[in-house]
Amino acid sequence: MRTDSSPGPLPAREHLPAAGAGTPVLDVVIPVYNEEKDLEPCVLGLHEHLRRTFPYAFRITIADNASTDTTPQVAARLEAELAEVTSFRLEQKGRGHALRTVWSASDAPILAYMDVDLSTDLNALLPLVAPLISGHSDLAIGSRLTRTSRVVRGPKREFVSRAYNLILRGSLQARFSDAQCGFKAIRRDVAQVLLPLVEDTGWFFDTEMLVLAERAGLRIHEVPVDWVDDPDSTVHIVKTATDDLRGVWRIGRALATGSLPLDRLARPFGDDPRDRDIQDVPRGLARQLVGFCVVGGLSTLFYLALYSLFRQFSGAQIANALALLVSAVANTAANRRLTFGVRGRGGAVRHQAQGLVVFGIGLALTSGSLAALNAATGNPAHSTELAVLIAANLAATVLRFLLFRAWVFPDRRDGDHAPGYDRTPRTYDSTYGTTYDTAQFHAGADADRAIWRDAPTPVQPVRPQDTDPRDYR
Repeated sequence: MRTDSSPGPLPAREHLPAAGAGTPVLDVVIPVYNEEKDLEPCVLGLHEHLRRTFPYAFRITIADNASTDTTPQVAARLEAELAEVTSFRLEQKGRGHALRTVWSASDAPILAYMDVDLSTDLNALLPLVAPLISGHSDLAIGSRLTRTSRVVRGPKREFVSRAYNLILRGSLQARFSDAQCGFKAIRRDVAQVLLPLVEDTGWFFDTEMLVLAERAGLRIHEVPVDWVDDPDSTVHIVKTATDDLRGVWRIGRALATGSLPLDRLARPFGDDPRDRDIQDVPRGLARQLVGFCVVGGLSTLFYLALYSLFRQFSGAQIANALALLVSAVANTAANRRLTFGVRGRGGAVRHQAQGLVVFGIGLALTSGSLAALNAATGNPAHSTELAVLIAANLAATVLRFLLFRAWVFPDRRDGDHAPGYDRTPRTYDSTYGTTYDTAQFHAGADADRAIWRDAPTPVQPVRPQDTDPRDYR
């Protein structure tokens, strides 16, 4: 995975200020490869739609992926005729490569892309970017799989799309509904930090970007779209599916090993309402209980399977100790990431050591239960042993959750933080509605300006009839 440098942590989301004009608010990228027939009607239709309906300045960027037909000439002609159109020539193929290159160079605060075939109804474009302009969301995607979407396409593509999204949900726990729809947008400040972490340069680029954003806690807005399949699409389904599955495996492995620096994508403390200390509202207790129960149920099945395996060549006590040790390590790692939201490798060894202490308590309970059973019956049946172990594990589970929550993974907002958590003192500024590091807050105006140096360029709505469009290209 990519670990190269980024511009720094994300600023707090805010509505784009409506002051000053010049920089386009929206930059719509159209990646193309040998699209000499479809490019001109696509650009003309999009340009006309944006001039009629979009209340801000905009730009359309044609990203030519090393086309070998007359696509570059068509793009150059459109750039010369329309002030809001630019073209960008890349000598390397790959949709992901094109989007990363153009988005990284763009100065527009909102970046979007769409397929050249215009399969998606353009009436969804303004609803797509509006949550990003308002500061409500970080990314936005069009979805063909929501209940209110209206889609016309063949059964093969329908099956492939739904199967792929089921794979994402099952393997990467993705919650977004449609990773492959060619209709997405992202805030520029998010793209600057997120794109260096995205490794794929082809069709899996979208999925990787969304998975990383979701795992980092960024907000993804979904827009139901009207979509009509393009029967002349040049996408090779089998090759694309194979590459996507390889990408799923690569991302899943990186997430499991904690090698992704997702902390770069974290919003400032206080940006999330869950950061607030609200009286009489438990801080994440319900979510932690659900996560712990799910992990505990899977760990119990794993433990019982290991116990049955080890019991074939060892005594009950040895089999129980080995099964509990292996399952305890897996349980601590799963709860660390999924239940208590600790990312990265910082403090992992200490957490596992504390988890082994909790394991010792569970071992004492289960071993004591087995010893009592053997003393009472002499030679109990295997099913009886399993029943006793289940009961003992239920008791140990309650104690394990309490110890995990209070000792191993204490709440990061409590006074005594666990290693790896942010201990920086915070100061809340009601003027701007955000939270600063205390030292920076008291350093004065210079520190304040440094914190907000990445704020988006002020812009204001521009109507086509108000001025010559060439003035705000």
